[in-house]
Amino acid sequence: MKSEVEFTIIRADKTDLDVRKQMAEIFAEGFTQWLGYFSKDKNVIAKAFAHMFVLDQFYVAIANDKIAGMTACTDGKTLSVKLNKKELRKQLGFFKGNMASIFLKKEFEAPYENFPANTGSIEFVGTASEFRGRGAASQIIQYILENTLYKDYVIEEVADTNIPAMKLYKKMGFVEYKRKAFPEKLAKKNGINNLLSLRYVKK
Repeated sequence: MKSEVEFTIIRADKTDLDVRKQMAEIFAEGFTQWLGYFSKDKNVIAKAFAHMFVLDQFYVAIANDKIAGMTACTDGKTLSVKLNKKELRKQLGFFKGNMASIFLKKEFEAPYENFPANTGSIEFVGTASEFRGRGAASQIIQYILENTLYKDYVIEEVADTNIPAMKLYKKMGFVEYKRKAFPEKLAKKNGINNLLSLRYVKK
């Protein structure tokens, strides 16, 4: 059992560390299975997507000058990531870069419909592999809950098979309020049955 570490939590644009590179590595570790069409190499994925983070929407956990984890919190209207087609083409090649720009823009930059007022959207929760199970994600989310002014918080589209994430969110007081069935063909391929939406209400 790994012991919990006390992290420094700070907004990503307020540190002098090279946050983009390290955030991109965390993103690549967490999302390579979803982005395998574009490249199965985590380093390629990290380089391709390092440009996209809107740093003033992210919070990071730092230990020993390393980014241990990251999480975005937006108002549901402001984007936490913005994709640049030129950068994607440069890193993934012309064809795959174009495809990434088209398909992932819909996925990552689609506005929420009828997003409730005074609600924070918690997005892109990720932990560096060497810090998993050490409390990075929970400490960032706790910091967000205590230091931002929203009344409610939502986490959209958590895979029902992501048991560690579901345990963490439930332990922190998030409850499921909606589920969306995964398309059958994709469900068989990815082993995911439903995407769950969770809500936290400040007491």
